[in-house]
Amino acid sequence: MYVADSRANSPALDNAPAGEPSPASANGAVRLPAGRRRAAVAPTVLALGTVSLVTDVSSEMVTAVLPLYLVAGLGLSPLGFGLLDGIYNGFSALVRLAGGHLADRGGGRHKWVAGLGYGISAVCKPLLLLAHSLTPIGLILAADRTGKGLRTAPRDALISLSSTPETRGRAFGVHRAMDTAGALLGPLVAFLILRATVDGYDAVFTVSFCVAVAGVLVLVLFVPGGGQRAADAAPRERPTVRAALGLLRRRDLRRITVCALLLGLATVSDSFIYLLLQRRLGVPDRWFALLPLGTAAAFLLLAMPLGRLADRVGRRRVFLAGHGCLFVTYLLLLTSWHGSALPYAVLALHGAFYAATDGVLMAAASDGVPEELRSSGLAVVQTGQALARFACSLGFGAAWTLWGDRTALTAATVALAACAAFSFTLRPTRESAP
Repeated sequence: MYVADSRANSPALDNAPAGEPSPASANGAVRLPAGRRRAAVAPTVLALGTVSLVTDVSSEMVTAVLPLYLVAGLGLSPLGFGLLDGIYNGFSALVRLAGGHLADRGGGRHKWVAGLGYGISAVCKPLLLLAHSLTPIGLILAADRTGKGLRTAPRDALISLSSTPETRGRAFGVHRAMDTAGALLGPLVAFLILRATVDGYDAVFTVSFCVAVAGVLVLVLFVPGGGQRAADAAPRERPTVRAALGLLRRRDLRRITVCALLLGLATVSDSFIYLLLQRRLGVPDRWFALLPLGTAAAFLLLAMPLGRLADRVGRRRVFLAGHGCLFVTYLLLLTSWHGSALPYAVLALHGAFYAATDGVLMAAASDGVPEELRSSGLAVVQTGQALARFACSLGFGAAWTLWGDRTALTAATVALAACAAFSFTLRPTRESAP
């Protein structure tokens, strides 16, 4: 775990957008006339949420045991683990633009580009059984993140195009809640497998592959493929990479991207958070896989409420408040407090951070991207954030190796405060009333 308004001239991170939706989206989802509202999220959102739920069971099974497998099982140093974790969370940045561009050029092929990404990630799971050193594991994780990079922007574009601007935060909240339900189940399944088998890691990777295949099947069978644009819609220019990068000339979208990049530079990887918490409390190895459950539970409970709140009070405010939760998480890990409530507080705040930022960022970015470039535009924002988190993983792992975990976390805390303060000044050109 580490997130179809065609009014291109009014993107705003702190803007709960209003206005008349376009008559039809690029994926065939028909818009409601002005004044009418959907009673619930679109079926496409629910279908994609189911795919993400199943897929996250698979991926979080691996994510839950990977830090312990690499550090305790294979004996990697924090620097080596930081390199692999950076690859795992940041390599997808190299292909997100490609995935978004392919989906936009295909004219309704968002589903199939996303399906290709899900399929690549599924194939990588059993390959972990064959790798026992840094180089092959790094290559496999890079391939897995290539799949994630291909699927993320087309999937989020489908969610955006299937929703009205006024309910986009809710739609992303519903999807992220379903996605996180899988993230909640994944570590639990991994824990049960480790407890019940002798070769626990091999069993986890095998079961993860089987579950990932099921997720691909759900996508193929139940997610709409996207239809042709409405007949009365004006013809649009064929999307290009240059046009996608040109979206950064839009002031508000550029500010959203810069904000996501800066804060990503100070966002310590989940795996490091769990390793720090384990060291503080002396959590036995057999219980380590359960730590992500706390983050996932808080994310699950808060994703929908915070998505709806972002629609009402402004997405920028909720996004920055989420990083405030992350800042408090760092502070708790730096204190000398060793109370029994510490892990619950840390994991609850960590989950609140994701609930307030993951889907909210994509909902905000969607407001500033035209339909024909929706996947590419979202990929631009995601790429900046992923590259920043990749750099943070490398830097944090190196600092931990050279100066210790406490010094590394102190540096990350100071960096987060500075980046958040600067991001607060990047206000959109239009702001809604609180």
